[in-house]
Amino acid sequence: MTITCDFPGGNIAVEQIDGDTVRLRPDLRDTEGAWFYWHFRVSGASDRTVHFEFTQDPVIGARGPAVSTDGGLTWSWLGTGPGHRFSYTFPNNTEAVSFCMTIPYTMAEWTRFLSGHANNPHLRSGILCTSRKGRPVETLTCGCLDAVPQHRVLITARHHCCETLQSFALEGLIDYMLGDEPGAAWMRAHVELLAIPFMDKDGVEEGDQGKNRRPRDHNRDYDDHGIYPETLALRSKISRWSNGLLSVGIDLHCPWISGVINECIYFVGQPSEEKWTEQQTLSGILEKTKQGPLPFHASNNLPYGTSWNVASSYQKGRCFSHWLCTVPGIRVSTTVELPYANAEGIEVNANTARAFGTDLGRAIYGYLGQSSAPRETGR
Repeated sequence: MTITCDFPGGNIAVEQIDGDTVRLRPDLRDTEGAWFYWHFRVSGASDRTVHFEFTQDPVIGARGPAVSTDGGLTWSWLGTGPGHRFSYTFPNNTEAVSFCMTIPYTMAEWTRFLSGHANNPHLRSGILCTSRKGRPVETLTCGCLDAVPQHRVLITARHHCCETLQSFALEGLIDYMLGDEPGAAWMRAHVELLAIPFMDKDGVEEGDQGKNRRPRDHNRDYDDHGIYPETLALRSKISRWSNGLLSVGIDLHCPWISGVINECIYFVGQPSEEKWTEQQTLSGILEKTKQGPLPFHASNNLPYGTSWNVASSYQKGRCFSHWLCTVPGIRVSTTVELPYANAEGIEVNANTARAFGTDLGRAIYGYLGQSSAPRETGR
């Protein structure tokens, strides 16, 4: 039996293999404290039942580990529940099986997604900057590309590189923009959407935690003196690109591994009452117009000053959504948290996360389109 993590997004530290029992832990690398992301591949275990015991807890979420038997093309939840151990019986003649704390998403998945929209005139790929380790940090612009739009919308993902499910939600949001609904057609005519799929590109590809990275993580790098090429480049770009037209900015995240508040979708409230009111308006539209299987209730939103959303959580640096509130003209600047595996009892997976992204796109149309769609004057 061989256990490896030498592939994009891989992460594991094996402490001991004793017969059919493997003791292991997440590789925390430059993480301050503990976090729970891991992703490894097992080969040479055909027709064996192997017991995996983590020496750190919790590391397994509400639906157990994610499992892939086809090289990572498709994933399913093992369904063993939260904790720090699981067992797996490897089918006969199995070459390799992959296990992950979440459903992984790296550049390979993004490339596969873009290939499905090759030559679409409403999409334009670009490069934000080069990462510290020399990787291109991609951008994707869609919608109104060849004229001045009524509105601009910014969507960012993977400030914390381990928070993978929101990458599927981003796919769903872009699919909505390119779809056949009347609202999507309005968005393409009047809205320019800029997406940054990997704000921590190196961490995504190298399988880092990202959250609580020393000396700070990417989502605490929006004070005056940033240290990461991605955050510095984004601030510079937004100052030029927004031009008073940036109406909505959403930073996509996943919360803690499991638990009550972490198993529902919610918006993270801003300190500003004005911005909180706009967040509530957008989330109310989302609740009314959503069609996908994942439940959403605006009452689950987390106002500033409650739970973890307090000043002490931002002592290590300003987060992206707080910085975005300073951009002239911005109406909604928010973080949206999508659970890793379980949303009010409904399974979160690649397809349901995409459907939530589509719901989010529909809500953005409702927020922007209903109030600012051009009216026929008869003149």
